Amino acid sequence: MKAVALCSAAASLLLTTLATAPAGGTAQDRSGVAELRGTVVAALRAGARKIHYGACDPADVPPVPHSPAGLRCGTVSVPLDYARPDGEQIRLTVSRTPATGEDGKRAVPRQGALVYNPGGPGASGMYFALAGTLPVWRHIAAAYDLVGYAPRGVGRSAPLSCADPKQFGKGPTEAPTHPSASYKRRRVAEAKAYARGCARRSGPGLRFFNSLNNARDLEVLRAALGEERLTFMGASYGTYYGSLYAAMFPSHVRRMVLDAAVDPDPAKIWYRGNLDQSVAFERRWADVRDWIARHDDVYRLGDTPKKVQAAYATAAARLARKPAGGKVGPGQLQNAFLTAGYYDDYWPSRAAALSAYLRGDPKPLVELAAPRAGSAAAAENGDAVYTAVECNDAPWPTNWAVWDRDNTRLARVAPFETWDNAWMNLPCAYWPAPRQRPPDVRTGPGALPPVLILAAERDAAAPYSGALEMNRRLAGSLLVTERGAGTHGIGGGPNDCVNGYLNDYLLGGRLPARNASCAPRAEPEPGRGRAAG
Repeated sequence: MKAVALCSAAASLLLTTLATAPAGGTAQDRSGVAELRGTVVAALRAGARKIHYGACDPADVPPVPHSPAGLRCGTVSVPLDYARPDGEQIRLTVSRTPATGEDGKRAVPRQGALVYNPGGPGASGMYFALAGTLPVWRHIAAAYDLVGYAPRGVGRSAPLSCADPKQFGKGPTEAPTHPSASYKRRRVAEAKAYARGCARRSGPGLRFFNSLNNARDLEVLRAALGEERLTFMGASYGTYYGSLYAAMFPSHVRRMVLDAAVDPDPAKIWYRGNLDQSVAFERRWADVRDWIARHDDVYRLGDTPKKVQAAYATAAARLARKPAGGKVGPGQLQNAFLTAGYYDDYWPSRAAALSAYLRGDPKPLVELAAPRAGSAAAAENGDAVYTAVECNDAPWPTNWAVWDRDNTRLARVAPFETWDNAWMNLPCAYWPAPRQRPPDVRTGPGALPPVLILAAERDAAAPYSGALEMNRRLAGSLLVTERGAGTHGIGGGPNDCVNGYLNDYLLGGRLPARNASCAPRAEPEPGRGRAAG
C-alpha cells in the first residue's frame, strides 16, 4: 500500500481546502510485558508534564487564511524503545485548536480532545487542528479540541530517511504492467539498495518504528492531553493502529471512529493485504474508465471502458518514447490515475489531462503529473516511514521467486497496480531490521465502548472486506457503509448521511441499532474537480 495512497479522502480534502491499567488480550500479550510497563511509565510522566504550547512552525502547520483562534503547537516525548522508558526519547509534534464552544448561536459544552490520524504509514495529521474552519467539521469543532500530530518518523517527529531527497522521485519513469526479466532484476537491485539506505540513514533505532509503538505513542499522547479516556478518529492505516490501541487499552477508549478500515487479520499484515489491494484497484480502475466512457462527449477518449483503456495505453506508449515536458513518463501517468482510484473528485482533471495530451497539448498532464522538487523531501520522508513501519510490522517473503510468482499471476487479471504495488513493498524482502509477528486484534463483548466503522463499498486502498473483518473483531462495533462508492475515507466528506452518523456518534454517543448503509455520494461532474495529486 502506498503511503500517499493510504491517506483518507477527508485528509486530502482538508489539505487542499485549507492551501486505569490496560486490560488483557491477545494484542497486549504479543506487545511484550516490558513494553507494556514502559508505556505505563511514559504515560504517567507525560500526564505530569502535559504539553507546553506555543506558536506553530509553518513547517508543521501551513499558514492559511482565517486560521482558527487558539491554534497552538507543542511536542510530547515518548521512548524510542518502550522496553527502556528511561532510555532515548523522541519528540512528536502536536497541534491543537480549542473547542469553539458554540454551534451557530447555541452554546455547546466541551467534550474533550478529538485526536485524528489520516493514515499512511507516513502521513502527518498536524493540519487537523485547522479542520474547524470547514463547515462540515463545525459541529464537531464546537464540542472538541481538534488535535493532530505527526507520528514517529514523520515530519519533525524524529524523521526517518532512506534515500537522498535530492535524488528522490524524479521522472520520467517506466510502469510496465508485464515487466521483462531485465527490468525485474533492476528493480530487485533498487529494492536491496533502498533497504540498505534505510539502515544507513536511519540508524539502529529503525526497528522501533512500527504499528505497536504507534499505538503506545497514542496512549502517551492521551495522557499528555490530560484525557482520562481517548476520543480518536483514524483513517486508512490509522484504523489499524487505532484497533491495536483498542485491543491493548480498551478501558482507555471513550469513542473511536475507524474510517476506511484496514483488514487487521494477522495473515493480511501486510504482504497478503497488498495483493488484495491490487485486486481492488483493478475494480476501481474499471469504475474510472466507465465514468470517462459515459462522458465521451466531453473527453473524447472512447465511449466504452475498453476504448478508454486503449487511449490510456496509447498515451503510456507515447510517453515511453518521448516523456512529456521531459519529466512525465508512463510511471507519472500511472500515478496520476492511481490517485483517481482513491478520490472520485480527481476523475475530471485526470480525464481532461489525458484527453488534452492525446490531442497534442501536454501542458495539463505535465502540470498534473510532473514531480515537484519542492515536495521531494516530504515525499521521501513519507515513503521511508511507510516502508519502515510495514517492513517492521510483520514477516515478509524473503525469496524473490515468491514475489515474482504471486505478482506475475495477479498481473494477468489485475494489471493496473499490481507491479507498482510490488515494487513499493519489495524492500521488505531484504529488510535489515528484525520483524514482528502481527498481534491478533480482538476485543470481547463489553470490553470496549462501541466503535464506529465507516467504509465505502468499492474502496480500493482499503478493500471493503477489511471493514467487515474489523467489525467482526471489535465486539460491539457498528459499521456504516457507503454503498456503491469508492472514495478512500468517507467521514467529513460530501455525504450528509455518513456525516449524520459521524456527528451523532461523536457528539451524542449515539450509534445505529445495527449496521447501516448510506446511498452513494453524487458522481463528479465532467469538467470539474481538483487537479492536485
